[in-house]
Amino acid sequence: MSGPEATVWLNALLRFLQWAQHGVLVLLHTLGLTGEAHGQPAWPWDVRIAGETLLIDLGQARQLGVTFIAVALALLAVVIAVLVRRWRAVSLGVAAGFLVVAPWPSVVVLAPAMPTSFHVSPTAFSVVSITHGTRVYNTACASCHGADGRGEGPLTATLTRWPPTVVGPLLGRRADGELFWHIAHGMQDVQGVTTMPAFADRLSDTDIWAVLDYMKVLAASGGVRAGGWPLPVALPALSVRCGDAPPQSLVAWRNGQRVRVVAVDAASGNGIPLEDPRFQTLLITPDGTLPPPTRAFQARCVAASADAWDVFAAIAGAGPQAFSGTQLLADRNGWLRARGEPGTTWSDADFLCTSAARETTPTHASGLDSLIARMDAEPVRYVKGGFIH
Repeated sequence: MSGPEATVWLNALLRFLQWAQHGVLVLLHTLGLTGEAHGQPAWPWDVRIAGETLLIDLGQARQLGVTFIAVALALLAVVIAVLVRRWRAVSLGVAAGFLVVAPWPSVVVLAPAMPTSFHVSPTAFSVVSITHGTRVYNTACASCHGADGRGEGPLTATLTRWPPTVVGPLLGRRADGELFWHIAHGMQDVQGVTTMPAFADRLSDTDIWAVLDYMKVLAASGGVRAGGWPLPVALPALSVRCGDAPPQSLVAWRNGQRVRVVAVDAASGNGIPLEDPRFQTLLITPDGTLPPPTRAFQARCVAASADAWDVFAAIAGAGPQAFSGTQLLADRNGWLRARGEPGTTWSDADFLCTSAARETTPTHASGLDSLIARMDAEPVRYVKGGFIH
């Protein structure tokens, strides 16, 4: 009998490590043993457990997992020794044995940490934040990192090190809190030479978190041209208005259902699609208002924000002028998975967010039915900065 798939126990280990480290941070902050940095509890040590290393080194991950089990059993033996006097010597001996035989991993499982390593973005990846981040990025970042995020801005030649591209897996390899720290406090090479200036004196914390949101959109936009999003992209948070009903949040509106996002511009001539019982249909219009229906059963829910047009166009890798008619599909967990071109039929080539978590059985379905089956069969395993999200 074979054991569980590597991703099953590895996911459990990574979730435990995230929970444990964050729990320690909260406890220390509650006890007044660590202060705050940028409005959230500050991680007090220079290192953390490197979940990103465990992702690629299953041997180290297994050792660490077995070590945690051995330590837990040793603690259990100590508790028994305290509670049961006549078993004290044996229990303490067993506890010592567990600690001796535990396969303690090497220091490679540790990585440099920043005070903000475990900080959580307060923006919720919203249309408002992404729009704000667009303005900040174009003002403060594009001159070096490029308007498209590929690190080819006009000032690149004057820098000591070429800026990295965000159109790739870079954002996924770093926790949001650590990216935040690098933007706020700059970066230096091993000789101490500044490779990226600090922006804490020019940008507010809100500005920096918003820039990180926009960088995820830049990565998605560039990834479409390369054949797929380099990291999972969530449906941006926004308000949805359905007919004459009051607006509600996107999360409450979709209620765990799949979502079909359709760009509709009356001026370009593409009409409002009919409802599809397999999805909640969300219309995106240039002005954030719902065009008048022309027949029954047409979709009646619209993103109540004019900024949503540019945001979703960027995620789809389309210019605002060419976005009309484009469709995006999101799974039940709110992850965007596929993009359809105007006037074309759905195919497997439109599936832009795949999962490496499991192998799936080929399906004989075609078109949209096939994409829906893949979305349901391949849930997103989003690992960022070494931790499951």
